[in-house]
Amino acid sequence: MKADVLAYLALAAASFVATVTGGRSSSRRKHKEVFLGENSKFKFGGRIDYKLKRQDSTKTLLIKSEQLLRIEEHDFAMRPGFGGAPIPVGIDVQVESIDSISEVNMDFTMTLYLRHYWKDERLAFPSGSNQSRTFDSRLVKKIWVPDVFFVHSKRSFIHDTTTENIMLRVYPDGKILYSVRVTVTALCSMDFSSFPLDTQNCSLELESYAYNENDLMLYWKNGNDSLRTDEIVLSQFFIEHFQASSGLAFYSSTGWYNRLFITFILRRHIFFFMLQTYFPTMLMVVLSWVSFWIDRRAVPARVSLGITTVLTMSTIITGVSSSMPQVSYVKAVDIYLWTSFLFVFLSVIEYAAVNYCTTLEEMRKMKRGKIPSTFNASQAMAFDGCFHDNDIELTTFPRLAPTLTSEPLTSPTQSSDIRPIEGTRLRRQRSVRENVDLLVSNSYMIDSYSRLAFPLSYLLFNTIYWSMYT
Repeated sequence: MKADVLAYLALAAASFVATVTGGRSSSRRKHKEVFLGENSKFKFGGRIDYKLKRQDSTKTLLIKSEQLLRIEEHDFAMRPGFGGAPIPVGIDVQVESIDSISEVNMDFTMTLYLRHYWKDERLAFPSGSNQSRTFDSRLVKKIWVPDVFFVHSKRSFIHDTTTENIMLRVYPDGKILYSVRVTVTALCSMDFSSFPLDTQNCSLELESYAYNENDLMLYWKNGNDSLRTDEIVLSQFFIEHFQASSGLAFYSSTGWYNRLFITFILRRHIFFFMLQTYFPTMLMVVLSWVSFWIDRRAVPARVSLGITTVLTMSTIITGVSSSMPQVSYVKAVDIYLWTSFLFVFLSVIEYAAVNYCTTLEEMRKMKRGKIPSTFNASQAMAFDGCFHDNDIELTTFPRLAPTLTSEPLTSPTQSSDIRPIEGTRLRRQRSVRENVDLLVSNSYMIDSYSRLAFPLSYLLFNTIYWSMYT
């Protein structure tokens, strides 16, 4: 009996010792964990803090927004209200700038803010303050947005400095504002028949790529007020006005689509081309008339002046053509340049005719004996400037009384025998040959007539030209 009691006491004592020992070791372990935790926090930032540090806070907020908008509960590959009426999408555009207009490529580059307005009830969320939530491009990739594109665009891109210029604003009732800042280069079919006195009509067209009018209805949200522009200043054009309009486009394989138009009219500034093209051309034409006042026997002076003006006109025409597209019709500037070139060219031809007639006149006078016998053909050519010989000594011609009539073709004896019949009235008309002989005998008259005919003709041409194109 005593043995059992002793055994029981010994077992109880052992159990008590074990309990005390276990509690201490457990307490030590807890203190050790806390100590290690503080150590790790001091050295490594702590395990809990380290995990939180690896998790992006913005993505955490985005996950909460996705939960609020219930994005995972819906299939946003389908448009809102699929199978029902077409979803209306309002468009609002603010033109920031027109960066460039190229006549050679027939296009323009424009930077604008493109805003979309629609309603998607799948994104409605409860809000006590009725405040909207604004997101960036990361949420845009998870929901449905209109697939608006630019018709006839060559290049376009969304600005991404310092981040993508995309804004998404969701209202509690499911209304959405989606805005992007985009630069687009689009085709502009230009008509250069009146260049540079022309007015160009360009348009930027917007349309849904996949959804026809049965699924999506594009419209200007505020009518004509949907198109707003900043103060735009261009170097060569003046923007007369912007206009917003809409229409329908038909594709044989997919049907009818709503299309929106941003139309703007450009009127070209003429002053640049007046300085670079028209004024130099006028000066070259007037310069070519100077040869009419230079002595007809000064061959080097008149020929060099004529050739110089012709080459200068060729350079001006080449410079204008190189900056223009290769069109198959005649432009207004072409008419002016080539007509001016014709006036310059005719001034050279005029002197060639004067020089030829002068030579023939001297040869005839020499044959008829009105020139001293000491002259021969070589002397006459040398005096006229067409032939030069240093060994020939030139003497002056005897002064002749100027006459406006040509020499008779028949001899005096023959003409004296021909008498008109009594009672008849004669009216003598010169034949073509006699008129030609008159000009040949009086070659200086060609210069006299040219001094008046060329300026008057060019003045008449300018009057008609500027009245037609201005």
